[in-house]
Amino acid sequence: MDFTDVSLTALRVFRAVAEQGTFTAAAASLGYTQSAVSRQIAAIERAAGAELLERRRDGVRLTPAGRVVLRRANVVVDEIDATARELSGLPTEAATVRLGWFPSAGAVLLPRALAALRRTDPDLHVVSREGGTPALVRALRAGSLDLALLASAPPFRPPDTESPPLVLHTLTERPLCLAVPATHPLARGDYVDVADLRGRRWIASPSSGEDRLMGVWPGLDERPEIAHTARDWLAKLQLVAAGAGLTTITGSLAPAAPPGVRVLPVRGGPQEQRRLLLARLPGTPSEAVTRVAGAIRGVALDAYDPDAGSYASEPP
Repeated sequence: MDFTDVSLTALRVFRAVAEQGTFTAAAASLGYTQSAVSRQIAAIERAAGAELLERRRDGVRLTPAGRVVLRRANVVVDEIDATARELSGLPTEAATVRLGWFPSAGAVLLPRALAALRRTDPDLHVVSREGGTPALVRALRAGSLDLALLASAPPFRPPDTESPPLVLHTLTERPLCLAVPATHPLARGDYVDVADLRGRRWIASPSSGEDRLMGVWPGLDERPEIAHTARDWLAKLQLVAAGAGLTTITGSLAPAAPPGVRVLPVRGGPQEQRRLLLARLPGTPSEAVTRVAGAIRGVALDAYDPDAGSYASEPP
């Protein structure tokens, strides 16, 4: 079988596996059985005459040959999809930018950026989706996202070790804060001392791909009492408002805190910094991608009030 005979289905399946990281996840995203995905991957590897995916215990990784095929597959699949839209009568003149974002970015920063783009670039179409950092990075590599908003914590390592490295722009770097019930004794001051966090009840969630808990203040010298677990950040904040416990919060979420919650800095220990990153593949971005990136950068900077040490509660 010559590679010129590879089917469009095989290219789509290959891209899905590269993006999702496992055959199982790719099958679920496509609505296929896992055996069907395996057959398509076997067929495209036979046609390529090379292994395109390195099978590992934690999923798959592109080989050098796989990166070549993925780069070309993205062009073919995107052009076919554009042709289908044109034939169906959908407008093709409006540029589309595909944006990924980590969960808490959807509470404040993403809506503000989209609102700004509607005012300045009404002809620009943005489609977005939420995901954890590993999934968003795979989607960037697979070519199914143009930009991704990522969160980063010390020691601020690159989001992956693939080559070439992703282009990363730090939008903001701010201290981690604490969300406290407004009626809690800790809410009486303008900050919380780290020593006063011992023996508290926490609202947390497991961090994707890591053992640590998100929502518990880092570096506590005790085993934390986890009163509630929740993955959704707004659910955590509502639990805080109900007096159910404390949780950590990034500065970008402060404007989304419901009534009954105070967001305070923590002092008395090392500063816990968090970065907001905008990531893309290397190369010259399209004009549309540049415009979306500019809007996101503007909102990220304008929303932060350096005098107050927090994010402004009203849209810019």
